[in-house]
Amino acid sequence: MRILLSNDDGVHAPGLAALEQQLRHLGEVIVIAPATEQSGVGHSITYLTPLVRKSIHRDGRHWAWAVEGSPADCVKLAIAELLRDDPVDLVVSGINNGLNAGINVLYSGTVAAAIEGAFFGTTSVAVSLEYDPDADYQAAAVIAKNVISGLVKSPNSKGKLFNLNIPTKATESATELSIVPMGLAQYGNRYEKRQDPAGRDYYWALWQEPDEPPKEQTDVTELRKGNVTLSCLQFDMTNHQATDEMKSWDLKI
Repeated sequence: MRILLSNDDGVHAPGLAALEQQLRHLGEVIVIAPATEQSGVGHSITYLTPLVRKSIHRDGRHWAWAVEGSPADCVKLAIAELLRDDPVDLVVSGINNGLNAGINVLYSGTVAAAIEGAFFGTTSVAVSLEYDPDADYQAAAVIAKNVISGLVKSPNSKGKLFNLNIPTKATESATELSIVPMGLAQYGNRYEKRQDPAGRDYYWALWQEPDEPPKEQTDVTELRKGNVTLSCLQFDMTNHQATDEMKSWDLKI
């Protein structure tokens, strides 16, 4: 199996290196990642400036390609151009430094890289680890490898998009894998007003979760319990029921 590995924390991120090491057990790994951190860029792509790539060497050999662009750029460039003649079977994005659960997936560069892979019909998995200054990326990479190994064995996973989140607790002791939908509760909707030395106002985004978790079982609720979560996502944003209903609204131009 040929695996394309990318991320949004940048080509030098420890989570990327840990995941590359574990994914080697599943097949050939090609690393193509942003040259610099691209957290929170969502599914942005570069089309007004050229994309430059640079070879990154480790232990005297080529280890990765660093691309001066977004996570989605990396996957799009890889599949459409760099690896066009020798396609990959799987796209993996991560390990992200911080969870990408609930509505946060819409902002995530990590998830966007996986979405881009799914655009091309390639099975794609985003992997994120709860933020911790002493995060155990090696343990998280083992968990990710085990889950991904199981996923690709199922014929029904082909071409689908998956989002895997790993809480810190799971890297410290045995826990469960919960297959759940993404949560829709809003969070990160407050800003702290401050002043710079010149007396000008500026605002700092606060990204805390709601005090009360949603009542329904979602990735957010299961992560709070310390369980690893896996969600199958889709990028079709059409509300098909509403679209059908609108045909009877007698709308005119």
